[in-house]
Amino acid sequence: MKTKRRSLRIASFTAAAALAAVLPLSAPGAVFDQAPMTAFAVETAGVLQYEVEDDHIVIVGCDLSATDVEIPSSINGLPVTVIGDYAFNGIGITSIKIPDSVTKIGNYAFTMCSGLKTVTLPENLETVGIRAFEMCSSLSEVNFPDKLVEFSSCVFESTPWLTEQRKKDTFVIVNGDLIDAQNAKGEVVIPSDVKYVSPSAFARNTDITSVVFPSGVKNVSDNTFFFCSNLESVDVRYVGKVESMAFAYCDKLKDLKLSKNLTYIDHYAFADVTSRATITVYGTKEDWDKVEKDSEDQFLNNATYIFDDSIVAPPPEIIGDVNADNEFNTGDLVLLSKWLLGTPDTKLANWKAGDFDKDGRLDTFDLVQMRKALIEK
Repeated sequence: MKTKRRSLRIASFTAAAALAAVLPLSAPGAVFDQAPMTAFAVETAGVLQYEVEDDHIVIVGCDLSATDVEIPSSINGLPVTVIGDYAFNGIGITSIKIPDSVTKIGNYAFTMCSGLKTVTLPENLETVGIRAFEMCSSLSEVNFPDKLVEFSSCVFESTPWLTEQRKKDTFVIVNGDLIDAQNAKGEVVIPSDVKYVSPSAFARNTDITSVVFPSGVKNVSDNTFFFCSNLESVDVRYVGKVESMAFAYCDKLKDLKLSKNLTYIDHYAFADVTSRATITVYGTKEDWDKVEKDSEDQFLNNATYIFDDSIVAPPPEIIGDVNADNEFNTGDLVLLSKWLLGTPDTKLANWKAGDFDKDGRLDTFDLVQMRKALIEK
């Protein structure tokens, strides 16, 4: 029999979230105003606490004594799609089974779960919030779905898994998401197969001097270059948005390349940046004037502008081109077949190009449609 309970949830604010994303939980001197609190009705299912929100279930808490936890895919006929902010924060769980129905894991959801050694993320997962698995001091194995997942700031900070990944490569990239670039140095060119750069990926990296984004990345996320104090040049000529605190405290930034397709620059994107830069806009002055931005932004107002509309946007993605060679042919069919069969060392350079039925996963239905598309080509 279910029992009704009441719970208090702390409402979050944009500015506080941005700062929290780049500060450790125990940052000395960090002071936050207490946010207003709102009461929500919470129900229980076993050791789990949940809320009903319209047509889905949000897991919002767990019994402190729980160790091995399995989240059901549905409760009372409604799908469990969200693991809420702080849901398992600091709880001594040793294992967690997350159903494929979950599409979102909230901020700090599993922070400081020191007994958690391995986690398998669900197939339909789309986003993971700020520091969701931070300080899981035993977390050494993470199994990811075969798709792009947008990870927020510092999701795996202070875990054995991230420590090991940093030893393997300059960039920690999972299925097109550049999660971490703390080991990057000097002049950096992000690999062409990256589609998303996580917030705070370069934050506080004082070793980088220039960065070039590939054409597939469409936004400069929150805090991406926060306090990169030696960063001088950034080429993001294909992005459409520059989010909050993206270049905050980058006081040596003097060369910035932007797109004619840019629509938005957050008011805090260049917070406390006092350097004088040359900004090249690959478009016309009319394109630049249409961008939503702060008319009183010191960095933007002090800059010298160059307008160049000669740059042509990259060609659209080719459907079926899973090997990313800019052609759709039998080579893509063979590669997808091997991948579906689990042939060792088979990797897809661009799995989304093979998702013919647009359901967010690759299976034999996509292979059949790929074969049909080749025949009709």
